Amino acid sequence: MISRLLVANRGEIARRVFRTCRDLGITTVAVFSDPDASLPHAGEADLAVRLPGATPAETYLDQEAIIAAAKASGADAIHPGYGFLSENAAFADAVLSAGLTWVGPPPAAIAAMGSKIEAKRLMKAAGVPVLPELDPETVTGFPVLVKASAGGGGRGMRVVRTAEELPGAVEAAQREAASAFGDPTVFCEPLLTGARHIEVQILSDSHGTVWTLGERECSIQRRHQKVIEEAPSPAVDAALRQRLSEAAAAAARAIGYTGAGTVEFMLVPDGGFYFLEVNTRLQVEHPVTECVYGVDLVALQIEAAEGAVLRDPPRPRGHAIEARLYAEDPAEGYRPHSGPLHAFAIPGVDAEFAVPSEYGLRLDSGVVSGSVVSTHYDPMLAKVIAYAPTRAAAVRRLAAALAGARVHGLVTNRDQLVTTLRHEAFLAGATDTGFLDRHPTTAPLAGEDAVRLSALAAALARAAANRRAAPVLRDLPSGWRNVSSQPQRAVFEEAEVAYRLTRDGLVAEGHPGIALVSAEPGEVVLDDGGVRLRFAVASYDRRVHVDSVLGPVTLTAVERLPDPAEQIAPGTLVAPMPGSVVRVAVREGDAVERGQPVLWLEAMKMEHQILAPAAGVVTALHAEVGRQVETGAVLAVVAES
Repeated sequence: MISRLLVANRGEIARRVFRTCRDLGITTVAVFSDPDASLPHAGEADLAVRLPGATPAETYLDQEAIIAAAKASGADAIHPGYGFLSENAAFADAVLSAGLTWVGPPPAAIAAMGSKIEAKRLMKAAGVPVLPELDPETVTGFPVLVKASAGGGGRGMRVVRTAEELPGAVEAAQREAASAFGDPTVFCEPLLTGARHIEVQILSDSHGTVWTLGERECSIQRRHQKVIEEAPSPAVDAALRQRLSEAAAAAARAIGYTGAGTVEFMLVPDGGFYFLEVNTRLQVEHPVTECVYGVDLVALQIEAAEGAVLRDPPRPRGHAIEARLYAEDPAEGYRPHSGPLHAFAIPGVDAEFAVPSEYGLRLDSGVVSGSVVSTHYDPMLAKVIAYAPTRAAAVRRLAAALAGARVHGLVTNRDQLVTTLRHEAFLAGATDTGFLDRHPTTAPLAGEDAVRLSALAAALARAAANRRAAPVLRDLPSGWRNVSSQPQRAVFEEAEVAYRLTRDGLVAEGHPGIALVSAEPGEVVLDDGGVRLRFAVASYDRRVHVDSVLGPVTLTAVERLPDPAEQIAPGTLVAPMPGSVVRVAVREGDAVERGQPVLWLEAMKMEHQILAPAAGVVTALHAEVGRQVETGAVLAVVAES
């Protein structure tokens, strides 16, 4: 029996495992890097061990350091979570060799699936349908997908539509795969258009029993990474579910699988499906299966590691859907963001890291208000899961919770998630892996009128704060005059407002019929034609977050006297985030076209292109491969022609 378990991971998955351990009476041990020292997972465990350093290689990927932490803390078992070392057969073997219990499948099963190329050959021999594997040097038909053999999570993956694109895509995929997985091997597959990404949850004991707990629909993806998942799939009927389950069980038995895992497939419109991979670990999206089947997959993982026998599999009930909330900007190519998270609150949460006692809303989060999102790791903040009797009810609940969330300090994909969930094609179940490419979903929830009203509310809240802080006459309205003349103005980068507070009340330019009900530093209530609107206002230096039923709005106050040293000359390319230069495509004096890649940065586990802002000539180049840069560092200058 396991008595003390170390989780070799961070963030929400570490907290998720700790929650189950508390239920089972197992002592918990956290490990944390220096940037993660104040994150919730480091403080929630019974014991915690520091991993000196910041980068994954220095910390969560250091096998010797993890095992040393287990021994120092007296742990007798290690749970790998997902990512990092979770699918590393050598690490699993090292854990067992150290006399510790490994909460995961046998090292041989991990090794068998560690190479996608070898995994496909093994699955084909087991009778599981697979796509043909193509050598990048002999590809003749397009489009194809370049994939990292040792990869996952969309890293080392590129879509190629022409022969001219192939060499560059292969090079980029190899570079990213080597950085993320330590193995640059890539291969190609035919690109399936109109296909769905479907996966089957498996659970096996060491006595030969294999459960298949239904399927998950994971087709809503960006950069080949999932962002919305649900169970069951709206496209899978009972007959197809049976075929998928039989193929998944065959895959599990072919590799002698034990514990929780996932078999992933691509489902084509005619009902055929093809094997993708076996994830030999717990999946990010496991909560939707837990809700629908009423199980605790982490508890079942632990029981399997202890040698327990699986009994009768549970039956499904209802529908669950999960959205991954990322600190990233979909409108800028999903550029990740880092920094302080000033406020983080999801309304109506019924359970955290657990299945709600009845239908409801679940939150699995690695952050809380005040957390700092590091540049060294994946930018996922949380998973929000809605569980309801029907798909329509679950989708509506999830969209409302995300729309009403207070997320301050970082740009996120929240608006895109809500727009997708409310899209008529999504509601109809018409989803495939190209959904976000076909449907425009990056527009903000708040329209132009909402932004202007929110700016007015922000100006009134600021005026109220100024009056509250005034040493004298604080009961007078800000800017009040016996004879009103010039309006007060508030200038934000997103909108400018002008208003007067008169004896007859508020007069706001551009907002006829708007009346002021009340104004406090943190809340403003306006009346619009007899309908009251409540605006929650929070200020953080120049940034102001306004939350209302009209949609969340982030405003940036314009400084009256900006620092000239902070002005950026036209054509200057600066680093949008801290990162490492991994490729430079130009030299000084080169002519470039608008949108042409100038260089690539690696940050937050992904590569990001830095593009020429206009057609012109590179007059300065300050970047070189291997250079570490901070946010705002000048990388190059393009003089517009």
